Amino acid sequence: KYKAGKITKGIPKTFLTHIKPSQKAVKAHTEAIKGVIKKYKTTPQSALISHLNPIIRGWANYYSGVVSMDTFNKLDYTIWLMLRAWTVTRCGKANYKKLSNYFRPGTVKLSDGKERHESWLFQTKDGFQLWKHNWTPIVRHTLVRTDASPYDGNWTYWATRRGQAIDTPTRVAKLLKKQQGKCSRCGQYFTPSDLIEVDHIHPISLGGKDEYKNLQLLHRHCHDDKSASDGSLKSSTLTSSDR
Repeated sequence: KYKAGKITKGIPKTFLTHIKPSQKAVKAHTEAIKGVIKKYKTTPQSALISHLNPIIRGWANYYSGVVSMDTFNKLDYTIWLMLRAWTVTRCGKANYKKLSNYFRPGTVKLSDGKERHESWLFQTKDGFQLWKHNWTPIVRHTLVRTDASPYDGNWTYWATRRGQAIDTPTRVAKLLKKQQGKCSRCGQYFTPSDLIEVDHIHPISLGGKDEYKNLQLLHRHCHDDKSASDGSLKSSTLTSSDR
C-alpha cells in the first residue's frame, strides 16, 4: 500500500478513487479542436459547427462514464475563447454586436430528453448549434451483481441495465432502461414475474402518436387504472359504436 492508503490502529478508513480524463487526453482533444477552428477560419459558421460537433460529442460520450463534468466545463470555456478569437479574425475587433451574429440565445434538447435554455450559444441563424461538452450527461457505471447471469431468467434486471435482454422485445428493453426498471405510474420496480404492458402516455384514441417518446411501461394493473381514468376507454367505446 501507499503511505496515504495505510490503515492505522485498526480504524477502518474509506478511500474513494475518482477517475478523470487525463491531462494528456484533454490536451490532445483541445489541440484537435484548435486545429479544426484554424483550418476552417474562413468557412461559413455552419461548416465549422458540422466539423466540430462529431469531435466534441464523440469525446464527451467516451468520458461520460467517469468524473468528467469539471473537465467538460473547462473545455467549453476554452472553446468559447477560441471561437471568440475566430469571430475577431472575420469581423475585426470583437464587440457585443459582432459577437451576436454568431452567439445567440437558444434552447437545446439534451440526450436525456430534457430541454436547456442558454443565452450565449454558438449557432447559426436557423438554429444549427455547436454541441457543448457539459450537455452530455454523466452516467455512472454500475457493477454487475455477483449473483446475476444473462441466462438466469431475470430479464428485467438485464434489460434495465443494458437496454437489451434475451427474448425481450427491443422496445420494452429500451423503455426499461429509460425508466430505470420502474413503473411510471406507481414507481415500483418491475420483477420477472410482473405483467408489464407498453402504454401510450397520450392515448392514440385521443390523438396521441405511436412513437417512442409517447411510450411508457406500466404494470398491467397500473395500465388498467390509467386507461380507466384518462378517458381512453370511453373514447374507444364511442369510436367502436360509431362504426
